[in-house]
Amino acid sequence: MNQANLGSAGDDSFAALFEQSLAEGDFGNEGEIVQGTVVAVNRDMVVVDIGGKSEGAIPLKEFQDAGGEAAVQIGQRVDVYIESRENDDGLVTLSKEKADKMKVWDEISNACEADELIEGTISQRVKGGLSVTIKGGVKAFLPGSQVDLRPIRNLDKLIGQTYRFKVIKFNKKRGNIVLSRRVLLEKERDEMKQKTLETLTEGMVVKGTIKNITEYGAFVDLGGIDGLLHITDMSWGRVNHPNEVFQVGDEVTVKVLKYNPETERVSLGLKQTQEDPWNHAEEAYPAGKKVRGKVMSITDYGAFVELEPGVEGLIHVSEMSWTKKVKHPSKLLEVGQEIECQVLEVDARAKRISLGLKQLEPDPWMVFTDKYNPGDKIAGKVRSITDYGVFVGIEEGVDGMVHRSDLSWTVRVNNPSDLFKKGDDVEAIILSINHDEKKVSLGIKQLWDDPWPTISSEFPLGRVYDDAPIISTVDYGVFVRMREGVEGLIPKEELDDLSKYKIGDVIKCEVMSLDTIDRRIFLSAKNIGAERPAGAPARKHHEADRPAAGTLGDLIKEKLGGKLDLK
Repeated sequence: MNQANLGSAGDDSFAALFEQSLAEGDFGNEGEIVQGTVVAVNRDMVVVDIGGKSEGAIPLKEFQDAGGEAAVQIGQRVDVYIESRENDDGLVTLSKEKADKMKVWDEISNACEADELIEGTISQRVKGGLSVTIKGGVKAFLPGSQVDLRPIRNLDKLIGQTYRFKVIKFNKKRGNIVLSRRVLLEKERDEMKQKTLETLTEGMVVKGTIKNITEYGAFVDLGGIDGLLHITDMSWGRVNHPNEVFQVGDEVTVKVLKYNPETERVSLGLKQTQEDPWNHAEEAYPAGKKVRGKVMSITDYGAFVELEPGVEGLIHVSEMSWTKKVKHPSKLLEVGQEIECQVLEVDARAKRISLGLKQLEPDPWMVFTDKYNPGDKIAGKVRSITDYGVFVGIEEGVDGMVHRSDLSWTVRVNNPSDLFKKGDDVEAIILSINHDEKKVSLGIKQLWDDPWPTISSEFPLGRVYDDAPIISTVDYGVFVRMREGVEGLIPKEELDDLSKYKIGDVIKCEVMSLDTIDRRIFLSAKNIGAERPAGAPARKHHEADRPAAGTLGDLIKEKLGGKLDLK
């Protein structure tokens, strides 16, 4: 290169610099970094004199700063890297960029040997970890396992972050640098841990950060050491999962419940930093008070209702309805439902509150006892029938029972379903009221006076009834109503064809026999009007069939197979 091609460099200044380079002797060898002087700057190139009558041209872009501006002046001293000796043009191939990088490598090498830390910015995600840009734009590798103390699922969120790192592997020849941030964090953690352990005692209140969440609790970083905050110690109230209360990174104030220095295990409690709500439960929820709450869970035996965080009461299934037999609480309530109920009993020591739902409505028994007394006449429907009697609905939620012995003056009923069916409308007299057991005894036959003192004259043998209504059919005959309060039985042997008779039909019949001792009336629908000896059995019953000793009733029971017992 001649002087004319050096742009703004003057003849005198260039000559002076050239003479200076000659005086400095040898300019260095290939692969070395030497210091040179900028002797010319043109539009694309910068000429640097490195001494020994040698010059080299370097692209101007290697002098550009981060903003793209060329920061170079004539006379400026710069470090350059000798790539090759003089070429055919008499110029040496130089590189400022490579010199800068080699200087950085030297600084990194020195830092590595001195066990010093270097600063870098995470630039991109690469296979197995992250790429970090350190001094001079040098790229280093940060393995995923060395990013943090715990594995990080989303490494992309770290891009652009600047941290300090420790060099754990360095190979200048291969250009390989491996960094670690975890080593620094472990060191910091150990230092914090030692400091924390020196002051940690049971019962103290400390601050920490939620580090990890599991199904059974949350781990809290107390400063180099983790403590377990179990789900049962998070709140006085019910917590289904810790993530309902916390998120990773939340700061919490907790109490040290247990601390074992040997195992370094720490148990923490959050609710213990707050007053136990059961301490004021008896004052806040006296018996008889109406309260509102939220149904938290339902079991076979009842529903648990949260009155406030940490305080739950139980509505037993028996306290849900006065009138309905609740088979399962879920038939009335559902989880999450806001309800009103009444406090029945409080045991703060056992942390139990009994609640009632039905108590919000008037007690049907009290309504009944205010309205009725023994001897009153009631009307209702047959609700159910058992072997021993008939249950009649008097008021909503109150039933009375008519024992089978109180169904009829004239028929001893072994099976009440022979005379009544569920849903039948009936009238009855209240015989007694048992307030302790909340039971009501009813009588149907008591609607009329006892007919037996005059029954033989009112219903003489041979009397014919043209239109006796059938009130019930059974497999051994039909029951007919002779008048209100008096029933009789026509055995099937005294009927033409039992199958053709139905309830509500009227039938012609005559009194066949009366048994005033056992209070029984038998009728016949056959051979009406035919003469019969007084007290004789029906036409079909012969003397030979009767037992040697006994009554007409014994004979009839024998013939009917013991299916009916008449009074």
